[in-house]
Amino acid sequence: MEPVLIVLVVLVVVAFIALIKTIQVIPQASAAIVERFGRYTRTLNAGLNIVVPFIDRVRNRIDLREQVVPFPPQPVITQDNLVVNIDTVIYYQVTDARAATYEVASYIQAIEQLTVTTLRNIIGSMDLESTLTSREVINAGLRGVLDEATGKWGIRVNRVELKAIEPPTSIQDSMEKQMRADRDKRAAILTAEGQRQAQILKAEGEKQAEVLKAEGEAQAAVLRADGEAAAIRTVFEAIHDGDADQKLLAYQYLQTLPELAKGDSNKLWIIPSEVGDALKGLGGAFTGLTGNGGVNGGAVAAPSAAAPAATQVPLDPAAGPRPLDTDTKGAARPRVDPAREYRKIDPE
Repeated sequence: MEPVLIVLVVLVVVAFIALIKTIQVIPQASAAIVERFGRYTRTLNAGLNIVVPFIDRVRNRIDLREQVVPFPPQPVITQDNLVVNIDTVIYYQVTDARAATYEVASYIQAIEQLTVTTLRNIIGSMDLESTLTSREVINAGLRGVLDEATGKWGIRVNRVELKAIEPPTSIQDSMEKQMRADRDKRAAILTAEGQRQAQILKAEGEKQAEVLKAEGEAQAAVLRADGEAAAIRTVFEAIHDGDADQKLLAYQYLQTLPELAKGDSNKLWIIPSEVGDALKGLGGAFTGLTGNGGVNGGAVAAPSAAAPAATQVPLDPAAGPRPLDTDTKGAARPRVDPAREYRKIDPE
């Protein structure tokens, strides 16, 4: 019974192993390559798959998700003979598990070497400045070459990125100095432009202020002239409406003359020639009043003792006392000299 038991146990173990090898569970986003006697048979997709045990063999499992592979810095010589170190990152995805298994021995290593050689070809045709400022151009060139080469490997390159571009230390120092000089230059230009704009605005403000001030003065002068013209017009109309005669005008003229002598700075006063004519007119008027018994036959009242008449004295005291005349009744009265000017003195 013991040999039979041993055989049964061996058969159970073999059956269990065969069952395990028969049922293959493939995870999602994965694929498996099946070989039968060393030859490719089929590709197992995600899910439950059954293979022939001890005849079919699952060679490898391939991840179909997008993969990210960073490559170490690679020294690259630019067109102007400068060595720069460039780090690259490749984003790829396996689209054909059979091609990725049988078309290339190691697609990761193949992609890395292809990236290095393509990068050297692209950078070798560009100078340092173009290399530093043309990342998109380099990425597009790398992706185009990698897509063309890796398509037959069953791999699709989605993105190629340059992680870092490191020029030599001396070049970095020179670039920093150049950038600092450019920033200082831009700052000086902006400062000068600001000062220029401020001066322009200040000049425009002063100009507008002067223009407004001149316009205000002109309007004020116009208003003053209009006021004086209106006043003169009113006075003229009043005189015209009152029908003033020559004697009243002469009297007003003589009353205005002393205003010319006001002020401490008046040392010399020139009497106009019209003063004599005005005095003659007033003299005739007073003669008519005293000789004819008043205006229009009326009587002239004698001056009151309580209100003595104002006495006229010469403006120049050095000219001496005023000479006296006698009127028609023999009374002494001051003589009026047309060549001399007098001011009124109120005895009160």
